[in-house]
Amino acid sequence: MDVLTAISERISTRAFLDKPVSAALLAEVIEVARWAPSGTNCQPWQVVGVTGKTLTAISEDLIAHVSSGGAESAHYNYYPPEWHEPYLQRRRTCGYMLYEAQGIARDDKPARMKSMLQNFNFFGAPAGLFFYVPNVMDKGSWVDMGMFIQSVMLAARGLGLETCPQFALAMYPDVVEKHFTPPEDHSLVSGLSIGFGDPDTAVNKYRTERLAVDEILTCYD
Repeated sequence: MDVLTAISERISTRAFLDKPVSAALLAEVIEVARWAPSGTNCQPWQVVGVTGKTLTAISEDLIAHVSSGGAESAHYNYYPPEWHEPYLQRRRTCGYMLYEAQGIARDDKPARMKSMLQNFNFFGAPAGLFFYVPNVMDKGSWVDMGMFIQSVMLAARGLGLETCPQFALAMYPDVVEKHFTPPEDHSLVSGLSIGFGDPDTAVNKYRTERLAVDEILTCYD
């Protein structure tokens, strides 16, 4: 797969095949992604991979915690405290499209809750990754981490895998970190579901919109 296809056809996959992903295959993904750029080559990232019993235990604990109204414990604020346009409408449109793809009515709160909880089941993926940045670093390292995570997603596509980056998995580090030893003095930035995508599931067929190039790019000569 060429890089242009890997980027333009990547989606946040929300349904995976029941096909295992080995630790060796995860290592292949990181083998490629580790070449991502970072300021002065600091490489400010650590990754924890989970499969099998560990993934299942994390999923069960997260679903129980969220379903019972458990508190969030995220290491940072991903979203703003107050939404403004045009970002509010884009967010709403994305949500509406996601529910429509699953045949869920906007006023069907139980179905929407069931759909939301799939985040914590890793959308049925056989593997998950958790990304950590060192607390001694500043905002530039978070930019580096974004480039690293994108590199992970593109490397995964090159190896026949699909992914879904999820802040939802980083909203409850107190729950997640009961099941593994996180890197010391690091913040959990994001989780990511990874596996072999199910191309026949409706939720994997919808596509969100993107701004036109002239709405993004301004050139000066």
